[in-house]
Amino acid sequence: MESTGDHDWIRTCTLPDHTELQERTLKTGQDIVIGERCRIDYGLFGNDVVVCEFSKINGNIVAGGDARIDNWCEINGDVLVEEDAYLGEGVKIQGKLVVKGDLDIGDNVQIERGFEAKGWISIRNPMPVIIYIMMYLVAVLGIEKEEELNSVLQKLFGDDEAPTATPLMIPAGAVLNMQTFSVPEGMAVGTGCRLHGNIRAGSIAVREETTIFGSLHAREGASIARGAVIHGDVQSNGDVMVEQEVHILGNVSCRCLTLHEDARVDGVIRAPGGLKIERRAA
Repeated sequence: MESTGDHDWIRTCTLPDHTELQERTLKTGQDIVIGERCRIDYGLFGNDVVVCEFSKINGNIVAGGDARIDNWCEINGDVLVEEDAYLGEGVKIQGKLVVKGDLDIGDNVQIERGFEAKGWISIRNPMPVIIYIMMYLVAVLGIEKEEELNSVLQKLFGDDEAPTATPLMIPAGAVLNMQTFSVPEGMAVGTGCRLHGNIRAGSIAVREETTIFGSLHAREGASIARGAVIHGDVQSNGDVMVEQEVHILGNVSCRCLTLHEDARVDGVIRAPGGLKIERRAA
């Protein structure tokens, strides 16, 4: 199977509007796509849920639609699926599996607490998840050619507001635990989200009215949109932009800082490259 690491679109992390990461569950009303070799110490709650190979989920998976779990993944919890489920070779589920639709199951699958499927059960190796994701994005995003994926995903996960149908995507190699949300490259957090944990990423974009109970650490730069609240520090080796009505309950350390006059920083500001104060529009 071709590695997801060869695709730019799977390297970008995006959390759709109104995503919640609290206590033990990452919850969204949209679809969820987890890249390969991720470790997530939370449960997943979404519409369709897709987990790429060699990933470990330390919690329950609740899918309002289909669930696709690729080869050699480990789920330390229950898997509850409202529609169809597809389990690849070597998948381990430490809890129970409940599927209200059909079940496709590969070789050497282990389900510790048994399973219940109300539809057809097929014992075969399902379609590799990376191929499914390609087909999924083509259908959902209206893409006709595979080479258009990078440009379309860049627009979706850039600084402009993303459409509400954007799936929650966690890139390959990401680590989410009770203290840190760590992704290898860029991260975009949607409007009205509520997250617990420190965020570490190449770049971070936080959209309007989002609350983060933790610090932001961005290697390249960060932007924090209107009305967001950060209960922690903001650190970056690059530039940081803070829009109006943002409240940062900590320090800000970066190369250059652009700060709206209506924003509030409770801690110390360190910006050796300069501080620019933006005024209200006339």
